Amino acid sequence: MLGLGEKTGTPVAGDLIKDGTEASFMADVIETSREVPVIVDFWATWCGPCKTLGPALEAAVTAAKGKVKLVKIDVDKNQGIAGQMRIQSIPTVYAFWEGKPVDGFQGALPGSEIKAFVDKLTGLAGDGGLADALAAAEEMLDQGALADATETFAAILEEEPGNAVAYGGLARAHVAAGNLGQAEVFLSAAPAAIAAAKEVEAARAQLELARQAANAGPETELRAAVEADPANHQARFDLAVALNASGKVDEAVDQLLDLFRRDREWNEGAAKAQLMILFDALKPQDPIVLKGRRRLSSMIFA
Repeated sequence: MLGLGEKTGTPVAGDLIKDGTEASFMADVIETSREVPVIVDFWATWCGPCKTLGPALEAAVTAAKGKVKLVKIDVDKNQGIAGQMRIQSIPTVYAFWEGKPVDGFQGALPGSEIKAFVDKLTGLAGDGGLADALAAAEEMLDQGALADATETFAAILEEEPGNAVAYGGLARAHVAAGNLGQAEVFLSAAPAAIAAAKEVEAARAQLELARQAANAGPETELRAAVEADPANHQARFDLAVALNASGKVDEAVDQLLDLFRRDREWNEGAAKAQLMILFDALKPQDPIVLKGRRRLSSMIFA
């Protein structure tokens, strides 16, 4: 199983925030910043604004969950490095990336500006392996390694609870494993910010199709009923459900398009609604989706 950046969980505060010294500056700041941005807070015990800025910086760094680190330097105990950095007033904050200072500020800032400062730094190091982890999880899901896919999507969500791709992926993994009830509960609890995301909607569509598949009728009998009476719309609709349940998605789309052509208003537009569910459940660039949407559009606007 591939974890996001090989992490097993959220880093503890001690991994992210530490007191630095002149002796440890090279390792704690310069070398570490070659892998992750490092914020250096120059402060002193007698500095009033430092007492406000310090906790706010710590909170913002902790919230970034390993995408940035913080080193606190007491200027009274480390006058040499403070002199090298030309610290003239405190608090002074520098951000290091790839061994060099890339940003900074002096004085205490409001929380919103501190967050913006940290957010800007987190973008320097890329996504921390997020894209690779998502791709790996999708590959696991495609190959039927459902336990590994579930674990990887869950690990990504620990890092980014609002990641719509991972949220939808985890729901699809539950569906693929036959855990339809668990998938339904999980999807109903989707954060509002991503509840309508296409990746989450795709998972909902797959859940609906899985429920339909569980109640699908016998394909052979339904096909015979349609051949005997092409105007039997219910039989044609049920045949499409059965075809999709057996993996014949392209044939299911054909039957639904034929039903739409014959009577687009049947059962309150059920043919078009079912087509939308099928299209949503597939990847947007799937040839079945592209061809099906073109054919549907040509019928609608004919």
